[in-house]
Amino acid sequence: MPVTNSHRWVRTLAAGALSAALVSAGSAAALAADNAPQAKPSPTHSMMPAKGSITVKANHSSIKAGQSVTLTGRTADMAAGTKLSVQHLNNGKWTTLRATTVVKKGNTYTVTTKLAAKGTQHLRVVHGGTHSKTVTVHVS
Repeated sequence: MPVTNSHRWVRTLAAGALSAALVSAGSAAALAADNAPQAKPSPTHSMMPAKGSITVKANHSSIKAGQSVTLTGRTADMAAGTKLSVQHLNNGKWTTLRATTVVKKGNTYTVTTKLAAKGTQHLRVVHGGTHSKTVTVHVS
């Protein structure tokens, strides 16, 4: 069946209409996406700024292996009853020890931990993303 000019014209018109429909549908979808409310990321522990501050002081700078060291200090912007943990630096990573305490009325705390490993121990007190400066205890 030979193709006539009218058939070409109909095919061209149909192709043009289909193209226009696809372009306008894509534009409408893009426009709808631009007007949609943006999703806000929910805050995670790592994104939240550290709240408060913690000071620390050790009762001994040098002890024998197996003896205990008592850490005392003050907190700021932490409610009474807030749990605090003790961490030590182990192979370049901070590891949480079993020793825990809570902030007392008046923003003070006291925690005792036994140190068995000989050598220089770097300790700090933490709550969430907030931590004290490091104290050093030599264990012999």
